Amino acid sequence: MRKIVCLLSLIVLLSGCGKLVSAPVVTVQDLNVVSVDPAGAGMELYLKVRNTNSFDVQLQGYSYDIKIMALPLAKGGAREEVNFPANEETDVRIPIRITYSDLLEILKRKPDPDKIPYQVAAGLDLETPVGQMTVPVKKSGTYAIPKKYRPAAIFGKLADFLKF
Repeated sequence: MRKIVCLLSLIVLLSGCGKLVSAPVVTVQDLNVVSVDPAGAGMELYLKVRNTNSFDVQLQGYSYDIKIMALPLAKGGAREEVNFPANEETDVRIPIRITYSDLLEILKRKPDPDKIPYQVAAGLDLETPVGQMTVPVKKSGTYAIPKKYRPAAIFGKLADFLKF
């Protein structure tokens, strides 16, 4: 009987441990074009993760789904380990690759380059002392394409190049 009481006490104690872990606070800081090359565009999603726990948690991987003007733009994920120290903020960059065919679908809708609506849905897979958890991240906003990456600027450079 004593073993059963000890076992039940242990189960109750362990089931309550999940409540001792609070999900880190994740905020989307920025979404930026970082490169344009013959294969497409490279972007980075910048996150700030604040671990409010008194112990470290470990990022094991992430997934993301980005839509521009309600069109799917990029979806993916990776297994990547990042330590989030206790009671600290950590910056995380998620690299995103976009093909020209996806960009053309967006340009066909003739968006205002200063106010392109986007939605980001992501999930951070974390390892904690009491098990794994996924922290959802959602953000909607508008994006202004940097002037140097706008079609007019790119085609202008191409025209200058062809004059030689």
